[in-house]
Order: sequence, then C-alpha cells, then structure tokens
Amino acid sequence: MKILSTNKAFGGVQGVYSHSSAETGADMTFAVFVPEHPAGTKLPVLWYLSGLTCTHANVMDKGEYRRLAAELGIIVICPDTSPRGDDVPDDDSYDMGQGAGFYVDATEQPWAANFRMRSYIERELPALIAQKFPADMERQGIFGHSMGGHGALTIALRNPALFKSVSAFAPIVSPLNCPWGHKALGGYLGSDQAKWRDYDACALIDAGARVDDILIDQGTADQFLEEQLKPELLVESCERAAIPLTLNMREGYDHSYFTISTFMGDHLHWHAERL
Repeated sequence: MKILSTNKAFGGVQGVYSHSSAETGADMTFAVFVPEHPAGTKLPVLWYLSGLTCTHANVMDKGEYRRLAAELGIIVICPDTSPRGDDVPDDDSYDMGQGAGFYVDATEQPWAANFRMRSYIERELPALIAQKFPADMERQGIFGHSMGGHGALTIALRNPALFKSVSAFAPIVSPLNCPWGHKALGGYLGSDQAKWRDYDACALIDAGARVDDILIDQGTADQFLEEQLKPELLVESCERAAIPLTLNMREGYDHSYFTISTFMGDHLHWHAERL
C-alpha cells in the first residue's frame, strides 16, 4: 500500500492510498478517514460507495462527513468506482467503463479481466483495511449514492453477516427495471437477465435475501427519480419481505452532493447506532 496523501482533520487523519489489486488487475486508489483514538483501540468501519463518474475524491471533498465521524469514532472508507488506467478498457459514455463499475464482477469481454468490483469491495479491499488500519471488521456498515447506493444495497443483502447496517442516497434499486441497469448489466454480464438478479436489490429481496433494516434518502427534485431510481419498487419488495424501510422523500432536493451533505449526518447516526 502506498500513501498518496495524509491530512489532519478534526483530530483524525484523512488519508488517500493506492495499491495493486489482484482482482482488478490495476492500481486502485481509495480514501480512509481514521478518527483520533486511544492506541490499541479498534474502530467500527463504514464504507461509502460513490456513483457514476465519481472517484474516491467526490465524497471526500464534498460529503462533509469528517466532523461527525470523528465525534462518533467511525472509520470511513471511500473506494473508487472502477479500475482505471491505460490498460483498462473504457467506453466513451459516462455510464459504462471507467467511473461506472456498477460493483459487479463482469463476465463479458472486454470487461471481465478488470471489472471485478464486487470481489474487490467484498473481499480484497477489506482484507487490506484489516491489515493496515485500526478497523474492527466485526462492525462494518455500508452506504452509497446512486450507482453506489445500488452497490451498497446489493452487497449488504448478499453479505448480511459482514455488514451490520446499510443505507443509501438516491439508489438505483432495480437495475432490471431501468435504462442504466440494462446498459451496464447487459454490457458487463451479457443478455441473460437471470445473471443480473444478484445485482438487483429488489430481486435479491424477492429471492429471500434479508437485512435488519434500510434507510433511504431521496430528493423529490432528482432528475433521475422516475426513469432510473424508482424507490417505490424497493418499498414494494421490502413490504413483501417485512424488512423495515425508512424512505425519506426530501422535498426540493436533487441528485447532487448538496443533498448528500445535507443528510450525511442522519446516515452516520443511523450506522453508529447499529455498529
């Protein structure tokens, strides 16, 4: 692991790091905020997964999480959204390729060799975090925004023993039922939609996956609300499965980091109570 930068903030350390990933075949960059803590103490861990076009830096620069994370004593980890580099395949569109990994393990060419973000987030990066940081890996939560909200929900649903809490800002709740999902999952996984169901929160719940509860914040002025996000589908799946879902429809808020930073504190408190 290479240290790219460290800065003191609210008594803790905001670092940016890189390492060579076996899963993605590329150098991966990620950010970690570690609050001030007594020597030898291990802290709970909260993963934040970013959305389309983002890197680790978007939430680090605009998410406004450090003050409260320091007060609550929670490590916040912000991975990149995809592998990157000259040898990594890409696409000219913003919603496919670098910056748009969709947290899947791709099976189709040219993506299969590098686009293994599911395994990277579920296994490889946690192993590195456990080795290099004062992290209590028995107390992990996960949240994210948009494509990252999709990633957080599906990863938590597939790994309820690993992640004790889950929430999301404006998540893609059902890639099977939106244009972003059809393009990305069709490209990464092929045309057989049965293979997509492991990456669809509603389909996972309908197939029996369970978490204790879910928190969602969704802006009513979000330009992607009706065509891409469709939170009502998650409401229906959670009702059928008796999963407690708190869906806050935030009047006048959009899809931006202005919304995320406004309600970041609510999500940090949500996770702290469960971790």
